[in-house]
Amino acid sequence: MTDTILIERRHDRIAELRLNRPEARNALSRELIGALDEAVTRLGKDPGIHVIVIFADGTAFCAGHDLREIRAARAGPDEGRLFFEELMAACSDLMRRIVLCPKPVIAGVAGIATAAGCQLVASCDLAVASTEAGFATPGVDIGLFCSTPMVALTRNVGRKAAMEMLLTGDPVSAARALELGLVNRVVDADRLEDETLALAARIAAKSPRTLRIGKRAFYEQAEMPLAEAYAHTARVMVANLLEQDAKEGIGAFLDKRPPSWEPLS
Repeated sequence: MTDTILIERRHDRIAELRLNRPEARNALSRELIGALDEAVTRLGKDPGIHVIVIFADGTAFCAGHDLREIRAARAGPDEGRLFFEELMAACSDLMRRIVLCPKPVIAGVAGIATAAGCQLVASCDLAVASTEAGFATPGVDIGLFCSTPMVALTRNVGRKAAMEMLLTGDPVSAARALELGLVNRVVDADRLEDETLALAARIAAKSPRTLRIGKRAFYEQAEMPLAEAYAHTARVMVANLLEQDAKEGIGAFLDKRPPSWEPLS
């Protein structure tokens, strides 16, 4: 599968997606956006997959949109407007698909993640970065403000830090990204894949139904006022308590035995 722009592998209950455009620094071409969208959608419905991990080949994780593709689209009679509209809509749909996917999605970041690449990292539920990773929203440097990456970025880091990244375009190190909350962990480069897959395996061992319930509720409550968030999550917990996996999990804990989770249908 080395000739494809997106390589897919399976590790027990974990699906690995690997961006494979190293010659273009894994830029998100329209084709790669479509391939990622299809894979996340399909794997989100696969009962045998509990967690999705995104890696990238080459020296960059993802350099954002493919600027050569964008420049080529300007040759059209509308100077690229229709292509730009479709591209931004498709990219936004992909980022939403990751958030709405019922399976946790983890980014394993080696090298730079800039513009829409930074957006991709921020859209994932968790992110592990190598010490050599870097993050930036440098669109301002080329006259193109990172407006859509801003949506995911401001849902991960504080407003002042997000605005500094957006207004200056300056890169931040992996260590700084950890401080800001853009990534969860920073590990040595030669340990990135092992550490990311180990984290995925820990999560994949949990009840897949409970993961699905919890991820959905997390993003729903985050957009609600406090009282509404508590009312909503109380309803979610009642429904969760009535699930077989909650009955099994509580029983297993009290009986001091490993739980046996129900498979997803």
